[in-house]
Amino acid sequence: MEQFNLHSYDKYLVQFSGGKDSTASFLHLLDEGVPKEKIELWHQEIDARDKTFFDWEVTPDYCRKFAEAFGVKIFFQWKEGGFKREMLRKEEYTAPTHFECIDHSIGKVGGTSGKLSTRWKFPQASPDLKVRWCSSYLKIDVCTSAIVNQERFRGIRTLVISGERGEESARRAKYPVFEPDRADRRNGKQFQRHVDRYRPMRDMKEREVWDIIERYRVRVHPCYYMGWGRCSCKFCIFSRKNQFASAAVVSPAQTRLIIRYEKRFGCTIKRGTDLPSLIHSGTPYKDITPELKALATGRIYTPSVILEEHEEWVLPAGAYGENCGAV
Repeated sequence: MEQFNLHSYDKYLVQFSGGKDSTASFLHLLDEGVPKEKIELWHQEIDARDKTFFDWEVTPDYCRKFAEAFGVKIFFQWKEGGFKREMLRKEEYTAPTHFECIDHSIGKVGGTSGKLSTRWKFPQASPDLKVRWCSSYLKIDVCTSAIVNQERFRGIRTLVISGERGEESARRAKYPVFEPDRADRRNGKQFQRHVDRYRPMRDMKEREVWDIIERYRVRVHPCYYMGWGRCSCKFCIFSRKNQFASAAVVSPAQTRLIIRYEKRFGCTIKRGTDLPSLIHSGTPYKDITPELKALATGRIYTPSVILEEHEEWVLPAGAYGENCGAV
């Protein structure tokens, strides 16, 4: 493998969830002197552009406002119908992928061929992406399709940056810091495309992540201030009892809908227990306020992403708290 040179790329695509690790990954690029005009934030919308089912309502606009605050471009990608359509798939093809292009048009690929198959259950809390399909089908594959199907990535060097940290799980600790990305086709003559993957956070500790966020005075996603330790989906399948109990307080109607689907499928999100039992066993976070709840479940993010001069940066309630990441 060639020697890694961070400054040898034409484009830098930060896989930006709005969470602390992807935020720190972006800020790391700034620290290293990567020009902003070469950086793009890429956000995969888990629920597509339909009514929110599993994720935080405010996340897309928080990501959009973050990009505006730092003066970088942001592009969104999504699977048609999002999480809910893929979950309810019965002897169908997986849905098409949509992606924003450089000219503001919307690209669309797939959905008309492949293997007819059935989901009819929630993703399972497993390191196997075949059963933990939310990561593979709604994020990884969507990102890859968006790169592969845009001419602008041919004939240039592109670096995809993602924020996996080894501290989160033994599996993530083994991820390479640098490797060719799934979208790479540098050896093909017809589809020559050079794409690498960089994980700058792999060996960082959480304290270092919060340090860089504090240094740039970033106001993080509202879920952290309510007590969440990780900004994944509101109803992340890896959530523990307190997180599900907190989600039930924040979004009771969505919780009831998810419980109905568990019963309908005859297959629970967590092995050995159903969602009502898990919620009942947990304790909601004490820092959930009406204001934070309204902000996190709204479509518009209103506070400034970068703190004003008179504002003090405060470590969120969820820092160093319960982690709900991939095992």
